[in-house]
Amino acid sequence: MANRRGRRRDFGSVRQLPSGRWQVRYRDPETGQLRPAEKTYATKTDAQVALTHIESDIARGQWSDPDAGAVNFGEYATAWLRDRKLADRTRERNESVIRLHILPTFEAGSVADVTTARVRSWRGKLLAAGVGEPTVVKAYQLLRALMNTAVDDELIRRNPCRIKGADRYDVPERPVLTVAEVFAVADSIAPRYRLLVLLAAFTTLRLGELAALRRRDIDLEGLTVTVRRAQAELQNGRLFDKAPKSAAGVRSVSFPAELLDAVTHHLEHFAAPGRDGHVFVGPQGGQLRRSNFRDDWVKARKAAGVTAELHFHDLRHTGNTLASTAGASTRELMTRMGHSSSRAALIYQHMTSDRDRAIADRLGAMIRDGGGRGSSRLRLVRAILVESSAPGTGRYQAVRG
Repeated sequence: MANRRGRRRDFGSVRQLPSGRWQVRYRDPETGQLRPAEKTYATKTDAQVALTHIESDIARGQWSDPDAGAVNFGEYATAWLRDRKLADRTRERNESVIRLHILPTFEAGSVADVTTARVRSWRGKLLAAGVGEPTVVKAYQLLRALMNTAVDDELIRRNPCRIKGADRYDVPERPVLTVAEVFAVADSIAPRYRLLVLLAAFTTLRLGELAALRRRDIDLEGLTVTVRRAQAELQNGRLFDKAPKSAAGVRSVSFPAELLDAVTHHLEHFAAPGRDGHVFVGPQGGQLRRSNFRDDWVKARKAAGVTAELHFHDLRHTGNTLASTAGASTRELMTRMGHSSSRAALIYQHMTSDRDRAIADRLGAMIRDGGGRGSSRLRLVRAILVESSAPGTGRYQAVRG
């Protein structure tokens, strides 16, 4: 029989405990057995409302076993990362972020212990501790992906990573060199790296793509460089070639004819022998590593008098900006960059006053070429749109100049 202070229903019941608080019990949809709710309530009404919500969730198929989320977070995160299909370098990077920035806060608790409030506090502490914003964003994205899987596994009902704007950050504007500055840096660096600088700027290849180039990837007649692979380096120093990130990454990129002498000279004096020989090698003839030329890069940057904030990857940014200024369309930029999405290419479609002036001048040339009858036609072209005198109508009328 039901407790005299409680009320039994077909679905469940509420009862008052010796402590004076009210307990909810309901039938587990999987076992059919009565089970207590996760918490007790101060009043009978609160308990009855909670019981109604539980019943509604079960009826709609939105109920999840509160005990499911009791899985240890550290064990779940380890299994989650292990079961993901990732490239070696990406796996290493993700493992490092999880180990250094996620597990110290959440490892000992359960998956269900990860609440939105805890996520917000965790993120704030990382930023306050001086962890770089890109790393904090990466850690948040990984935690959100992990908790999405927990939702799919029905360990939790809702992903707690719901902090607006936490999955992105504003990338600071990177330096853009002039053509003269690019050559100043190239002429200041060790001769074996001169072409590396020039190709990074004028073909916009990434360092990993340049390091993986073979002699057979250079077409001296067609003036092209073909990207088939990219070199990656693990934290233990192991180098390996991998496929580009997407099918668009496999591409041929034209280089200016003005670089042909530099390319030919480099192949004759610095590239490894044979068709499969690396185009760029280190001082001792081994594979190119960032550490091979880091000191040379810093010295050349200083000698050329360019900004101390310039990174090698900024040469790619410079090249994309120069290509856009030269008139490359979004599709053409995507092809040169090796991107399948237009998002990155659109960054370089800047509208400058000079570019806008050039467009206006070209439109003027079209007007002159198509004028035909001269002044009468030009007067018609000079017609301007002025807002109609009727306020708020939003209508416009043409007025002859």
